Amino acid sequence: MLPPTIPLFPLPNVVLFPGVYLPLHIFEPRYREMTADALEGDRLIGMVLLKPGFDDDYDGRPPVYPVGCAGLITHAEELPDGRYNIVLQGVERFRIRDEDQTRVYRVAAIEPLDGATPGPADTATVRVLRDRLERLLTPLVERAGGELNVPPAMSDADLIHALAQYLDLEPIEKQALLECATLVQRASALADLLEMKALTAGSGSGFAH
Repeated sequence: MLPPTIPLFPLPNVVLFPGVYLPLHIFEPRYREMTADALEGDRLIGMVLLKPGFDDDYDGRPPVYPVGCAGLITHAEELPDGRYNIVLQGVERFRIRDEDQTRVYRVAAIEPLDGATPGPADTATVRVLRDRLERLLTPLVERAGGELNVPPAMSDADLIHALAQYLDLEPIEKQALLECATLVQRASALADLLEMKALTAGSGSGFAH
């Protein structure tokens, strides 16, 4: 269960998904302070995507998309000059309700979005969509000279979220996937997106390097 408020770490090209790990290098003073405070507290940081045009007010509080994902700091290394190397594990999606303007870094009042447990029908639908995703991915991986090897024990949610985060998609495409209300919708949207890219591109691995 997420707390009612959470620090925000806005970036222009990173979208975090539940269950997925994300390494980060923290160097700006305000986010060093954020990291230090998080490490002394519940170790949670809310990752959010900056909206286009952020450059004009990057040092301030430029607009962000309202849906983000909280990450738990699972590893932290403080460097001698005060910078940090950390690893976040995605925990749960949230929606920003309001922002606290009193800190040097951004803090938001949030609404958790992932409380509902999928029913049997949703689980069955996701399994069908997982099979579709694996069929779509196989030729992409083979074109890149590899072989698709998905661990059978990997849960449907973990696979879908890992693909959404690690495939070579535009940040706004990843944000749209994150904003899908359910895992069924996210898996379906991801499969449709991969199908469209396969039809339009005709070649390429589709994976981030």
